[in-house]
Amino acid sequence: MSMAAPAASQDKVTAPYGSWKSPITADIVSGADKRLGGTAVDGDGRLIWLETRPTESGRGVLVKESETAGGEPIDITPKEFSVRTVAQEYGGGDFKISGHTLLFSNYTDQRLYKQSISSGDPSPVPITPDYGEQAVRYADGIFDSRFDRYVTVREDSRESSLNPSTTIVAIDLSDNNIQEPKVLVGGSDFYAFPRVDSKGERIAWIEWSHPNMPWDKAELWVGYISENGDICKRICVAGCDPTLLESPTEPKWSSRGELFFITDGKSGFWNLYRWIESSNEVVAVYALDAEFSRPLWVFGISSYEFLQSGEQKELIVCSYRQNGRSYLGILDVVNSSLSALDIPFTDINNISSGIDCFYIEGASAVHPLSLAKVTLDDHKSEAVGFKIIWSSSADILEYKSYFSLPELIEFPTEVPGQNAYAYFYPPSNPIYQASQDEKPPLLLESHGGPTDEVHQSLNLSIQYWTSRGWAFVDVNYGGSTGYGREFRERLLGRWGIVDVNDCCSCAKFLVDSGKVDGKRLCATGGSAGGFTTLAALAFKEIFKAGASLYGIADLSMLRAGMPKFESHYIDNLVGSESAYFERSPINFVDKFSCPIILFQGLEDKVVPPEQARKIYLALKKKGLPVALVQYEGEQHGFRKAENIKFTLEQQMVFFARVVGHFEVADQITPIKIDNFD
Repeated sequence: MSMAAPAASQDKVTAPYGSWKSPITADIVSGADKRLGGTAVDGDGRLIWLETRPTESGRGVLVKESETAGGEPIDITPKEFSVRTVAQEYGGGDFKISGHTLLFSNYTDQRLYKQSISSGDPSPVPITPDYGEQAVRYADGIFDSRFDRYVTVREDSRESSLNPSTTIVAIDLSDNNIQEPKVLVGGSDFYAFPRVDSKGERIAWIEWSHPNMPWDKAELWVGYISENGDICKRICVAGCDPTLLESPTEPKWSSRGELFFITDGKSGFWNLYRWIESSNEVVAVYALDAEFSRPLWVFGISSYEFLQSGEQKELIVCSYRQNGRSYLGILDVVNSSLSALDIPFTDINNISSGIDCFYIEGASAVHPLSLAKVTLDDHKSEAVGFKIIWSSSADILEYKSYFSLPELIEFPTEVPGQNAYAYFYPPSNPIYQASQDEKPPLLLESHGGPTDEVHQSLNLSIQYWTSRGWAFVDVNYGGSTGYGREFRERLLGRWGIVDVNDCCSCAKFLVDSGKVDGKRLCATGGSAGGFTTLAALAFKEIFKAGASLYGIADLSMLRAGMPKFESHYIDNLVGSESAYFERSPINFVDKFSCPIILFQGLEDKVVPPEQARKIYLALKKKGLPVALVQYEGEQHGFRKAENIKFTLEQQMVFFARVVGHFEVADQITPIKIDNFD
């Protein structure tokens, strides 16, 4: 579909906000919701990435870039496999490559498989025992060439599904007979980032235990590997000082055998440090009030990599977040200097090193989630090449004239002297305009986590709304990441208060600024964001309607069913026992006073479907307009394209019917709204 932009604003069609036609359809949005699960470089220097495809029911597929310039990428995962681990429910660290050997977790049985990506027979073969029913899961591994083995995190629920044991294990790769993995490290509740040095003599890892989350308090350890492959001695590098609250993360060994890692103990910001082994000291590589890492929700994150340099330099390419955006920089370890690189991305995730180049996962306000190859000049100080290898939606740039560009806003909260942040997207469409006396309806989204962050990146779900005449705001309330530990800890003991107040303050700020219609404020959110949405609808009177996507309604029920990884997380966020009752929207259905639509996956183990059904029945009984959509085969977060599409369309038409005062331009058949139809 093509729509040419009029030459001047007076040529635009005047129509009510929310009723505009847009070529950014729900089909385009759902098809573009491919996700990245990590990158690696094979023995030939070619990039391999993991993409999740909604059009294949969320199947995880490893893809290899073409051998020829401009050629089509090649799927290397056979159709009967799906690359995905569900360790700690959120997964990550699903695969690893060494040369032409690939190891990956298969979704259906959670076994590890070995696959040659250069031979004529690419059939994967299992290397771990079959325990049945996804009882044992693996994540975040590394090859250990000294002993021809694979060292990885194992989550074992054979004895207890509610309290699985987590260890670091070694899997023998030299024998074709499948053997029970050998436990190398155990005793703590959780482990991540097992990293073996190039000689196979030392192993670093991160560990933490209840009641902490890895971003609250963790420890970095180094173990010395004996001649038989066991760990004979260990030493704590960071996180063991009881007087210092810190959360080290992302340990990596350089080619020179030095250990680098990121921690926030001294400044409250995740900065890069180096371990001096001879004196067991840590020294800052570079100090900056910026976040060089992010919360460990998923395994295998990689925020920095070592650069190959022919000169007598030790260089690191790294990403960091400051003032609401990401930067890419080159750290000179010897001179303790940081040089920012000029690239189009303003949001950067993982980094992988290649041959005379490196690869980054990133996005910007006009770039969807993409993979880019970056080459540097001879001095390794400037980016001279930037080429996008893969895009979650390569065709979407033809609709660039419809894109709403985000404005970073800083707004006052209810706490004097404390501000929070958001990205505001005004309505944008080259064909349409509204009358001058009309303000647009607003959809406010509260992100999940809640220890997470929204970014300044092209999100087609947002553009779906703004191109139809909605204003949209994405809020980083107190407790969000990206602004240091102090900002992150605003939510401790106050979840359901700080986030709710900040979202309401943001909406009021936009109304007072004259940007939106105060009578048409709507809220949406998924998971923890769904809780914030429901709590705002129950305990405040700012919003006129809301949507909850697999959102939390009952904090006590949530705690009772939480997987091990998060089993103490909400205790830290909620605080007292009385607060569990007082902040749960389900206990105060009498306070709801506006329409709500709920979307829920029936296989969700993080937020059980009973919560959505419980709040639906309560609102239906009360007589409020309410609708419930339940999806077979969906878990925590929707992966199937048809469900992503349906959720988006039904939110749109629901809000239009109950508060919008306009007809949507799309041909959408609305579902039945109880107490309304």
